[in-house]
Amino acid sequence: MIFVAAALTAAFCAVWLYIGFFATCGLAIVFGVLFAVLFHTRWCYVALMTAPRDIRALICYFKILILTWQLTRKNWTLPDIFHYVVKRHPTKPCFLFQDEVWTFQEVEDFSLRVTAVLKANDIKKGKIVGLLVNNCPQMPALWLGNARLGGITPLINTNLRGNALIHSINIAKCNVLIFSEEYQAVVQEIANQLDPSIKFFKFSHRPLKPSEPEAKGSGDGIVDFTSLLESTPPAPWSLATADGFHGKLLYIYTSGTTGLPKAAVISNSRFVFIASAIHHMRLNSTDIIYCPLPLYHTAGGVISVGQALIFGCTVALKPKFSASQYFPDCVKFKATVAHYIGEMCRYVLATPPSPADTEHNVRVIFGNGLRPQIWTDFVKRFNIKHVVEFYGATEGNANIANTDGTPGAIGFVSRILPSIYPIAILKVDQETGEPIRDSRGLCQLAKPNEPGVFIGKISPNNPTREYLGYVDKSASEKKVVRDVFQFGDSAFISGDILIADEFGYLYFRDRTGDTFRWRGENVSTTEVEAAVSRVADHRDAVVYGVLVPNTEGRAGMCGIVDAAGTLDLDKLARDLARDLPPYARPVFIRVMTSVDMTGTFKMKKIDLQKEGFDPSLVKNDRLYYLDLKQGRYLPLGAEEYEKICNGQIRL
Repeated sequence: MIFVAAALTAAFCAVWLYIGFFATCGLAIVFGVLFAVLFHTRWCYVALMTAPRDIRALICYFKILILTWQLTRKNWTLPDIFHYVVKRHPTKPCFLFQDEVWTFQEVEDFSLRVTAVLKANDIKKGKIVGLLVNNCPQMPALWLGNARLGGITPLINTNLRGNALIHSINIAKCNVLIFSEEYQAVVQEIANQLDPSIKFFKFSHRPLKPSEPEAKGSGDGIVDFTSLLESTPPAPWSLATADGFHGKLLYIYTSGTTGLPKAAVISNSRFVFIASAIHHMRLNSTDIIYCPLPLYHTAGGVISVGQALIFGCTVALKPKFSASQYFPDCVKFKATVAHYIGEMCRYVLATPPSPADTEHNVRVIFGNGLRPQIWTDFVKRFNIKHVVEFYGATEGNANIANTDGTPGAIGFVSRILPSIYPIAILKVDQETGEPIRDSRGLCQLAKPNEPGVFIGKISPNNPTREYLGYVDKSASEKKVVRDVFQFGDSAFISGDILIADEFGYLYFRDRTGDTFRWRGENVSTTEVEAAVSRVADHRDAVVYGVLVPNTEGRAGMCGIVDAAGTLDLDKLARDLARDLPPYARPVFIRVMTSVDMTGTFKMKKIDLQKEGFDPSLVKNDRLYYLDLKQGRYLPLGAEEYEKICNGQIRL
């Protein structure tokens, strides 16, 4: 190699002396192109096909970097950024909610009242003010008011009860808890198990009447926060007294699909990066965005709300998602953009056709979880011009997006300049989730169409590459892999198994730990769930592996929701035999009347997995097993369970 390099250098110098420097450079470029075309034809083809996609994404990335650089110089927090937006158009609608219209000025005025009330109650920089509040325009204003004082706001899932709620409040170390009045009984039930120093405030969703002279109690020692807002003049506007652009802003909890929620740290810079990444794809400041998602999660509370707070869009909020009202609401609010997540699109597609399917003005839908199996049908039925499917973990730094609407893709890695945005797919042991390393001890990149774990390289003080993790530092450390591409570097490991095709498009395969082995083969729960849902008329289906005594691997089990009792198990068995290989077909079926969902419309499976196929643990649902000889699902009771465990019934 040294000899070849020396020879090429000598040849270049000789030609330079003969025909001149610029002519030599031009000649070198021509020969370089010819060499690439002749000896790397396929790479040239891939580069040519993906260049428009990569250039579009690169422009978007540079816009994000410029914005974050500007805000870093100013050291602004979200309340400061929002104030700048308010000054540009104070009377423009900021939030639409039911029949209410909240202008940008009204939202800021409300947040200034919140600042005044919290300051009067000794809330200052570093204090933790938890919110257990339903979707409403006041919710973002509540945490904006706290952020202006330098406080941090955990956004608590309103579906939590008992131990899960206690855990969420305690892990965030809340000093104050503001809760919607409908959750008063829930909070009172656990209050004696919380730190006695926590202050409780009840929030009522009602128009403020500032003429009322004093705050009213609720008769049980809990102060009415809305009354305090009415009796307290707004604080004068000033720059936030926080830790600046890189300071902590929110705690947002993971959805809890595999256990208790973990509180992820969202800084001001991280908030801006997440929201701006979506905005610069296909959105603009004149858009009206329909958001039926809960505001306590990143999707609704950061991505959608961020379009209003940072870019001046109007956001239409919904108290609760309704499949039948999704597009009628878009018509009502004159939405031009709509947000989805998880299984929402499948539910909307399952609704009966209506005039609203095409009467809306929605040109872009964005979110994550639009399954490849229904992508084309959804876009065609509802006349959607652009889909921006994105992928990212709340606690992580590895975020990608499908910029050109390729069906099923959740993003891409550039095949031309892969190092511009330092993400990668590593070879991984799909059972343990551990990266596979080479003889030097470094990680290995997965090849095209080879499953691997998605990672994002960590670079501190860069909003696009920083890793803030969880409030629990030990939990954060578990999501970091070290010595990735070189010794001493580190990366956030997502735990998600993805596949990149030849063109760099990324497709979700599974979660590490969700993939299981049966009959010597890896089974993807995501692929099986999609197949079951497709042949079972888009019913909710959740797939997981269960241990069978004296049997290697895990047998596939599928929980299917059949509230009406119309599921045809014989037809299901026939259809799955046609669509799935033998090792991937569910061995056990659990027919349920409902399935627990997270706030982001993901199905919970941990409790189902613990109960397995044991009839003594599964009380209210019907169990079935696959009879190999008949190719049918047969009822599974205590007698069949014993025969399976002792090997009399072969699976």
